Amino acid sequence: MALKVPKANNLQLFKEGYKTGAGRNKLIINHLGRLFVTSDAATIIRELEVVHPAAKLVVMASQAQESEMGDATNMVLIFAGELLKRAEHLLIMGLHPSEVIRGYELGSQKAQEELEKLSTYSLPAELTPSSLALALKPAIASKQYGSEDLLADLVAEAALAVMPKNPKNFNVDNVRVVKIMGGSLGSSKVVQGMVFGREPEGTIKKITRGKVAVFTSALDIAQTETKGTVLIKNAEEMLNFTSGEEKHLEKIFKEIADSGVKVIVAGSTVGELALHYLNRLNIAVLKVLSKFDLRRLCRVVNATPLARVGAPTPEEAGFVDVFETIEIGGDRVTVVRQLTPGEPGFDPQSPGEKTRTATIVLRGATSNHLDDLERAIDDGVNVIKSLMKDARLVPGAGATELELSKRVEAYGSGLKGLSQHSVKKFANALEVVPRTLAENALGGAEGNEVVSRLWAKHDQKGGETWGVDVEAETDGTLKADEHKIYDSIAAKKWAIKLATEAAVSVLSVDSIIMSKPAGGPKIPQQAGNWDDDD
Repeated sequence: MALKVPKANNLQLFKEGYKTGAGRNKLIINHLGRLFVTSDAATIIRELEVVHPAAKLVVMASQAQESEMGDATNMVLIFAGELLKRAEHLLIMGLHPSEVIRGYELGSQKAQEELEKLSTYSLPAELTPSSLALALKPAIASKQYGSEDLLADLVAEAALAVMPKNPKNFNVDNVRVVKIMGGSLGSSKVVQGMVFGREPEGTIKKITRGKVAVFTSALDIAQTETKGTVLIKNAEEMLNFTSGEEKHLEKIFKEIADSGVKVIVAGSTVGELALHYLNRLNIAVLKVLSKFDLRRLCRVVNATPLARVGAPTPEEAGFVDVFETIEIGGDRVTVVRQLTPGEPGFDPQSPGEKTRTATIVLRGATSNHLDDLERAIDDGVNVIKSLMKDARLVPGAGATELELSKRVEAYGSGLKGLSQHSVKKFANALEVVPRTLAENALGGAEGNEVVSRLWAKHDQKGGETWGVDVEAETDGTLKADEHKIYDSIAAKKWAIKLATEAAVSVLSVDSIIMSKPAGGPKIPQQAGNWDDDD
């Protein structure tokens, strides 16, 4: 479902100097000049600098949906926008904003109640790759249509590999993504453990069952904090000075080796002399420059990051079962992993608790495409997280929204007072989801016809699951449950709740007071070149 960016005619929606053009995917060039080609609403609004206060409220609601559910951000934006659009007609009719707000809150409440009754399918208690992939496909297809089968299988495989005994404790951070240029999506695969896109620094490339020390400081000759001058009078003094430094460094690494450490992870630079001693002591060295990756690695190996170079205490040292270098598509990468029960070489007595991690190695031709694939995977992993908390699913393809629209409309007709008008407008606004789906897939005029057909089918008995067929194999409609198109009920509930809250917040404002931007008056443009003679 592509995000609709409104045409900002006289409305100052974005920062000055923004230009917009039409398209299905959005090509965004942010203020740093970085290029994004995506349909992911969360990425679009994160990279755009929205300045209009009312639009900011809607954006904040969408960001709340992203942090809570990780999916359905687009629905929040589109639905909140539609609610505000419908509210305009009511205000022109003469309704007071408080009556509109009351009706929208009643409509949201009724939609939440009816949503509970529409759940037709739940994830089985015994999770399998096929059942998990089935629930992921619609979320992934909204970002990467045509590749959803392959991506859903990869995400399901990775998630099941790291699934804890209590699935409610599933941590999205344990499914990582590494992007390697070249090849095609078909050659992507799941690797057990953490994958780093570089080789170890020294000559030691493989270690099995060894202690790990993690240092955030540089592995090099210590530098003094203040500048000092050393007066050396002859060659002998010069040799003594350098050999003293070398012996000190050798002593430190000897102590580290004596403590049983076989792998060192450095969060900063590794000096040549330090590398020479580490190679002699058969210690593998991996440089991890991202502090976030360093933190994750510490969790996997159960180590404490140290700010000083020295032998770690038994509590500070971590433990790894396998540290190896493998080749993926011509690129050498390092894998750090813990063995799972049933794998050859697994030792239940090995120290430290096991934090399992799986990495999806993505292959693709361009970095933009790889970034968009990563966003689709991120949405898929977040859907798993929400399904572990609430396993219920509702029919997708716009079927649920249309059925809710029908039921809220009927509820509004039975109400007395002026709020019934806004309840009906709330019901009409829910129609925006199937309408947007149909218009994106089939074009504007055809989209309207499809929505009309859907209304006719939902009015029949047992027609709750009719949704939009984006491939239009027959008349543009299909039964979502027959085609196994399902959406998470939790994501839908949050999207309706947050969109309504955003619309209500905007409607409850009677005036916007903006402070003047800082800075002096604008300098008038000079005619001609400043360097010309007068």
